[in-house]
Amino acid sequence: MKRPFVILLHVGFWACYFLLVFIALGLYYRSHHDVGRLMNALYSVLLFAAVPSALCFYSYYYFLFPRYLQKKKILQAIFIGLLIAILAGIVAYILIRFFIETGRIYDMDEGGRHGRSTALQTIVVMTVIGLVSGGVALVMKGFVTWFNEIKLKEALREKNHEMELQLIKNQFDPHLFFNTINNIDSLILKDAVLASDYLNKLSDIIRFVLYETRADKIPLSKEIEYMEKYIALQKIRTANETYVHFSIAGTVGDKVIAPMVFIPFVENAFKHTTNKKVENAITIQISIDDANVRLTCSNKYDSKMAPQAHGGLGNELIKKRLSLIYPGKHELVVDNDNELYCVNLAIQHG
Repeated sequence: MKRPFVILLHVGFWACYFLLVFIALGLYYRSHHDVGRLMNALYSVLLFAAVPSALCFYSYYYFLFPRYLQKKKILQAIFIGLLIAILAGIVAYILIRFFIETGRIYDMDEGGRHGRSTALQTIVVMTVIGLVSGGVALVMKGFVTWFNEIKLKEALREKNHEMELQLIKNQFDPHLFFNTINNIDSLILKDAVLASDYLNKLSDIIRFVLYETRADKIPLSKEIEYMEKYIALQKIRTANETYVHFSIAGTVGDKVIAPMVFIPFVENAFKHTTNKKVENAITIQISIDDANVRLTCSNKYDSKMAPQAHGGLGNELIKKRLSLIYPGKHELVVDNDNELYCVNLAIQHG
């Protein structure tokens, strides 16, 4: 929410507050003709009732809500909120007694009917005033926070989609697409059934990229299924099927994940592996436990033929996207040592 609108909300609150004070005093003293007494009451209420109101309003707004309520620490919020209101009431009472004792205002108790207003009565009244003002502050702060979160989510979603589109453009290699079609075409005469199976896998991959990536979250099983089909299509390009090792540890269940979180790392591994004749040139493992789902992806490469760097536009987009969709809920570690490029990505459930 823009700052001018927030300021307007605050101004509106205080305008309503003082308007209600004027109305209340007008109704209470409507049968009195003592202008001096009315002005004394007005002066006292405006001066001293505003003290607990302001203290509670801004303490609740800037401290109590973000530190406790927003973090769902309800009992602590109630206790601290009451403590703030009581302290504000005591401060207001001290100010009132000081001004009365110095003769700047006189006691509002009518003719000393009960003597001086007791400390307890004054503190209770001022505390209640503070609690009401603080309650309004919590509602206002809650509304502003809710509105800001909605705007932030919309902005993040838009930014995330932009990154996904750019990521897809970077990762969806047209050469790979046409090479896969050519490989499938060469299989048709040798094994039509196998060629049909690979063609279906390619169709599923294209469908996933075009449609599944539109969702904010997809089943983890679909992400893994894409990876399995992608690996299968990559294997038909070489006679050595043992150069890729893919494994899953743990139970997938009904867990969900943002689309194309793991896939770019797998595609990069295939893209940068220089020797596909050795065993386990690429190792991919998905590990699932009660807290995290983890991808460990490593590939061997010849630094003399094609050095594999940590950076690059694709990797930067991946990191930015992770920071948007999993802020504080992911850990990405990339190691590049002894011609072995290894990615370890852990994402918290929920």
